[in-house]
Amino acid sequence: MTATAIAPTAGNPLLQAWLTPHATPPFDAIKPEHFLPAFEQAFADHAAEVAAIANDPAAPDFANTIVALERAGKLLNKVSAVFYALVSAHSSPELLAIDSEVSLRQARHWNPILMNAVLFGRVALLHQRRADLKLTPEQTRLLERTYTRFHRAGAGLDQAAKARMAAVNERLAQLGTAFSHHLLADEQAWSLELGAADRDGLPESFVAAAEAAAAERGQPGKAVVTLSRSSVEPFLKESGRRDLREKVFKAFVARGDNGDANDNNATIVEILALREESAGLLSYPTYAAYRLEDSMARTPQAVRDLLERVWRPALKATLADRDALQALVAEEGGNFALAPWDWRYYAEKLRRRRADFDDAAIKPYLMLDNMIAAAFDCATRLFGLTFAERKDIPVWHADVRVWEVKDAAGKHKALFYGDYFARPSKRSGAWMTSLRDQQTLDGEVAPLILNVMNFSKGAAGLPALLSPDDARTLFHEFGHALHGMLSNVTYPSLSGTSVFTDFVELPSQLYEHWQEQPQVLRAFARHYQTGEPLPDDLLQRFLAARKFGQGFATVEFVSSALLDLEFHSQPAEASRDVGAFERRELAKIGMPAEIALRHRPTQFAHIFSGDHYASGYYSYMWSEVMDADAFGAFEEAGDIFDPAVAKRLHDDIYSSGGSREPDEAYIAFRGRKPEPDALLRGRGLLDTPEAA
Repeated sequence: MTATAIAPTAGNPLLQAWLTPHATPPFDAIKPEHFLPAFEQAFADHAAEVAAIANDPAAPDFANTIVALERAGKLLNKVSAVFYALVSAHSSPELLAIDSEVSLRQARHWNPILMNAVLFGRVALLHQRRADLKLTPEQTRLLERTYTRFHRAGAGLDQAAKARMAAVNERLAQLGTAFSHHLLADEQAWSLELGAADRDGLPESFVAAAEAAAAERGQPGKAVVTLSRSSVEPFLKESGRRDLREKVFKAFVARGDNGDANDNNATIVEILALREESAGLLSYPTYAAYRLEDSMARTPQAVRDLLERVWRPALKATLADRDALQALVAEEGGNFALAPWDWRYYAEKLRRRRADFDDAAIKPYLMLDNMIAAAFDCATRLFGLTFAERKDIPVWHADVRVWEVKDAAGKHKALFYGDYFARPSKRSGAWMTSLRDQQTLDGEVAPLILNVMNFSKGAAGLPALLSPDDARTLFHEFGHALHGMLSNVTYPSLSGTSVFTDFVELPSQLYEHWQEQPQVLRAFARHYQTGEPLPDDLLQRFLAARKFGQGFATVEFVSSALLDLEFHSQPAEASRDVGAFERRELAKIGMPAEIALRHRPTQFAHIFSGDHYASGYYSYMWSEVMDADAFGAFEEAGDIFDPAVAKRLHDDIYSSGGSREPDEAYIAFRGRKPEPDALLRGRGLLDTPEAA
């Protein structure tokens, strides 16, 4: 680790006990130069701990092997959690340089551990004898997941294959980091200044947010559109300047695809080739087959079947909408064919006509603080949690807020960090992560849970206002946060969101349902100027308009999910020209030219900045089958806060982490498997012949 000078360990807050409230990271004392020495110490400590387990002369048992592995690496977990939280939410050139170095060092640290033949031999012996070990269900699950992790990492390969797998993993770590850095650099480098003549159609709330974005970028007194989705999408929806819509749209979809130092095409080609090779080393026909074996879906064909079932009715609905939008263009005297930068603008006009509703009408009622309060209140009514803001917890940026979470008995449960606003130092998107996971292995450890968003700030002195999509995103990520905060397991490897990728979105997507419930909106949607509640007429029009445009939203998502699946199912050679592969696959499924992928390949961070969602972007839709069906349990009970249903939801879904098979957990909650048509019904796509 030589790229950055290594500071002495003395006085390094990462290597000291944290005497902060609830032992939280002292962000006000942590500097970039502290990370490399902390990682060096953490790697060394963990390697020594693992060596002691592997070389233990005692016969392997659950305690000296599986539990010992759970206890190993505490310092590494602590340092890594803080580092990656900062790299994502508040990066700097210094942190990004360290990230490039640490990503390689992480791979070089973990490869010899996960491919250690002696260690794997101990784990495999226990796995073979698991029926005789008298383990609890959670212990059995931990043993199975530990064995699976080592096996899938290549622990059973011969030495030559292990060496090659290690080299592949190291290179993939470098490439994933480079992909995300390229994307961040493109997003930081571009903005569009809005002069007085450039604001046609833009509501005051958008202009205020654009002014706040300019101030954040060191341009006070100006207004800018950035490449944050929360800036781009409302601009495309509201701006009457077609030329500027085109400019913003093209910049947005060209991220990572500009033929410069930040271009991601070559990175993708190499990633796909190496993933294919790694799957081959483990005797899988494709990388998708490898990844999906360890998921609820199990096979690429099961994923393809779901996506194609949804695609057909969604495409039909979208083509009908396209024709209606083109007619609207002609009606207004537009002598042009509908283009991707026109879709949201004319769709909003069509929605106003058909449903007498537009987002601008409801946005003044969706104050950020009120939507946070609504998310908290639903958690109180469902699970008995309470939230009290803390001003004494160190944070990484002045915008970050922290709440102490207590259970129904008033006992400390977690700390929840909310980082809601876009800024140049933050990567795009919205996510949940943790600084510390819940466990009870050596006493009760309360989690530290983060939600990170990219909402637009209000102008000076005015509150931040959310679009309906923003408000839904807030509830989505808070659903993930609840999954982490309500976790009640013994072992850290099974804590919170440590579940299959196509199950992890169930708690988050399910929680979205409460955001759009009339009783929630009536209580928390209040006008930011007058304090008046959301008028019932507007509420009813909003609810009636929810299914408008679902064809577009579904096509935008499913096309990206299908492309992800094809990237990892076809030979890597087929995608050596990434752009040509993209065009070919979209033509194959009949993608309308007027709609762009939700994530074009060169900016598809879900699948290329790491492998967590590689072959797994479909997971959102797989989970939606469950979440649409699961909310039905509350509807059938006649109360969206029904105590008995909420208790099952808590016990079987939110608190159980990865301690049981997801199918088993869902059936325990619902009493049966999910009904597949719930997804199509929820999106208003069930009444088409193709859906039958």
